[in-house]
Amino acid sequence: MTPAVVIYCVIVGLLFISLWLYYDRRDHARFERQRRRGTFHCIRCDRIYESPAGNEMAVCPRCGHENQRLRF
Repeated sequence: MTPAVVIYCVIVGLLFISLWLYYDRRDHARFERQRRRGTFHCIRCDRIYESPAGNEMAVCPRCGHENQRLRF
């Protein structure tokens, strides 16, 4: 094999590995952001909704009633 073919194969391999690592990190960050959201159930209008992490209380987007976070 000529050195040009070897260099080409190494560059293509590095390209695939870098794309794989980029999309793996991006998907992991999306999953973590979704996993950390809090789920709430409105006792007034019976709606289930989500809110950013760290909130123990959230206002229902439909009726405006403040509810506690669901615990599983």
